[in-house]
Amino acid sequence: MVTNLEDLYRSLRNGHLKALGMVDTVTDPLLLLDQNLRVSTANRSFYSTFKVDRDETIDKYVYDLGDGQWDIPELRRLLEEVIPKSSAVVDYEVEHDFPGIGHKNMLVSAHRLVHPDDNSRFVVLSIVDATERRQREAEKDVLLGELRHRMKNLLALVQALARQTTDGRSGEEYRDAFLGRFSTLVRAHDAAYMQVGQADLSEVLKRTLDPYSEGASAITIRTGERVLLKPNQVVSLSLILHELATNAVKYGALSTATGKIEIQWNTEARSPAHLRLIWRESDGPRFKPPARTGFGTRLIEFTVEKELGGRVELNYAPTGLVVEIAAPL
Repeated sequence: MVTNLEDLYRSLRNGHLKALGMVDTVTDPLLLLDQNLRVSTANRSFYSTFKVDRDETIDKYVYDLGDGQWDIPELRRLLEEVIPKSSAVVDYEVEHDFPGIGHKNMLVSAHRLVHPDDNSRFVVLSIVDATERRQREAEKDVLLGELRHRMKNLLALVQALARQTTDGRSGEEYRDAFLGRFSTLVRAHDAAYMQVGQADLSEVLKRTLDPYSEGASAITIRTGERVLLKPNQVVSLSLILHELATNAVKYGALSTATGKIEIQWNTEARSPAHLRLIWRESDGPRFKPPARTGFGTRLIEFTVEKELGGRVELNYAPTGLVVEIAAPL
């Protein structure tokens, strides 16, 4: 009889260990909750992902896990409202800030289990950490929004160039002027995105702004000391200059024959060295501050702050827009 009991115990223990081993092979965090929503089993991935150990987890009420970190409204709704009405729920989104590990976007799938012998009920929760996926999707949305905005601005700019090059010119002169400026615009965009190695700031300014200048004196670049830009700085600055010039063509100094733009810069001797660049518009139409912050303004601010690590000030003066950019070199 003892031998039979020992064999039975050994068999049950081996079966339990095998079951736990199978659970631990699941790469996503997994919890097994009893009918009172207490944790019966958790896999290794759960412990490592949420930085907890077995003593903090097993036999704990799910909402008490991590000193109440799992008392999440979306999780409560899933367990108390959704699961009782459904045998399974797949990819229920739960978002939460965990004090120890930061913000998490989780896709929770839940399945109800009923034991055939004693009719006990369990809920299996599998958790997919979708934080990085959601970040990539958000970044993609920003990029697509930027692409749509850039295409809209580019088409508006081409239309503006066509309108500005018609006055007092023959068809042949108009064609040559338009195609010349359009080709320059294409080359400037290619150069901004294909830059390899360092580039001189004055060359970047000239190359990027040449297509926007209707007259020889429409845009004046006050050459300062030599500043070399890294490729990522060239792209970011080209985007900012393109945005400012496009707005100037549509609404500002370059929308009239008398308008002018002056650009100057200097460097500030601090650690690290900083570039201070000023864009100043004058002699254009009377300028009114925009009623709301558009995508273009947000793009400039985002590019300066996030890509260049600097700051930007936009002053909507009646005489024309003045923009000051300060960024570390």
